Amino acid sequence: MLIILDRDGVINEDSEDYIKSAAEWIPIPGSLEAIAALNQAGHTVVIATNQSGIGRGLYTEQDLQQIHDKMRLALAKVGGHIDGIFYCPHHPDENCDCRKPRPGLLLQIAKLFHTDFQDAIFIGDAERDIASAKAVHCKAILVKTGKGARTLANSKKWHDVLVYDNLAAAVASQQEWLEKP
Repeated sequence: MLIILDRDGVINEDSEDYIKSAAEWIPIPGSLEAIAALNQAGHTVVIATNQSGIGRGLYTEQDLQQIHDKMRLALAKVGGHIDGIFYCPHHPDENCDCRKPRPGLLLQIAKLFHTDFQDAIFIGDAERDIASAKAVHCKAILVKTGKGARTLANSKKWHDVLVYDNLAAAVASQQEWLEKP
């Protein structure tokens, strides 16, 4: 099964000031082990993340690569890995197709992994993650970390979305979310 994760607020701590360097990238407790558990269960795990800090001039693609290198190294230490990282580097004013909630990133993933999302799950912490998943008919899960608690409090329209405290809790309950429509 294909599992798509948002990055900031799901895997690592989020910041209103953006995660601009590897030093600022701090995993949420249990998230790396949760990804390793997904890997061990045979799932393909990819990331779909908006990184408008690049378009805003706050950090470079090289800085982003260093962040992802740190994440990959930390994952390897717990027996996990990411099968692909897809990101939108554009400023919101660029009106691109890849910035969530638009489905462009997910369509890139579908093309590379030859999927139509019937058996895919997107785990995110923001309304844009859920909207992006819904746009391609992908099952969506909301975690309360990052922007998740605020998203849950501000939107009642996602009544069909499973909600968990964090990625570790979601993965611990994977039998439940794999079985529910």
